[in-house]
Amino acid sequence: MAPCGEKSQEAISSVVIIIAMQTEAMPLVNKFELKEDQDSVFPEGVPWVRYHGTYKDLHLNLIWPGKDTSLEVDSVGTISASLVTYASIQALKPDLIINAGTAGGFKAKGASIGDVFLISDVAFHDRRIPIPVFDLYGVGQRQAFSTPNLLRELNLKVCKLSTGDSLDMSSQDEKSITANDATIKDMEGAAIAYVADLFKVPALFVKAVTDLVDGDKPTAEEFMENLVAVTAALEQSISQVIDFINGKRFSEL
Repeated sequence: MAPCGEKSQEAISSVVIIIAMQTEAMPLVNKFELKEDQDSVFPEGVPWVRYHGTYKDLHLNLIWPGKDTSLEVDSVGTISASLVTYASIQALKPDLIINAGTAGGFKAKGASIGDVFLISDVAFHDRRIPIPVFDLYGVGQRQAFSTPNLLRELNLKVCKLSTGDSLDMSSQDEKSITANDATIKDMEGAAIAYVADLFKVPALFVKAVTDLVDGDKPTAEEFMENLVAVTAALEQSISQVIDFINGKRFSEL
């Protein structure tokens, strides 16, 4: 996911931040004093919400997929993530996409509650197609945009991310996650990476651990228990990432 052509030598000016849940999104909306778009750039009828504003030299757009129109819960998962990523690229033409959010971690791989990771690689763990080459397509392994200077400056942890559409983990999922060498799992990252890669838009992924998949507590209970506190840690890390990006070219990241 490298920037194409002249863009790689220009200072980054337009950033789209994609976040699946309102609880995760609002601390950043408040931090950067973003305003909700009253005249939506998205198709009529969709629940997707855009917050936007200027921070230092950056035009920031935070995209939240909104609430499901029938059930009034956050529109989490790969389908909504793919759709809003596509629509945001088409409407806003960002230089850079940042997918920020929470994730489940594996203590066996060194993850702890509250850890914030910069993602090096993403892949799917629930698209099993046991046919040659189709199996690789199903896994959909991709690399995030490489940012060695950002990594060094902010001293972030690095890991691989595995994406699937379930909060829990089946035995089949576990085998695939292990094969993906993932330290954390989420429900959006690899889908966003797929769309960003189609349009050659560089993408970063920053994830904070709310629950330990291989821990003692039920995943859903631990997720809800830690969501607010971990979201605060996520907001701090994303703020540092944005500050570092400001005024820099891709080659300086």
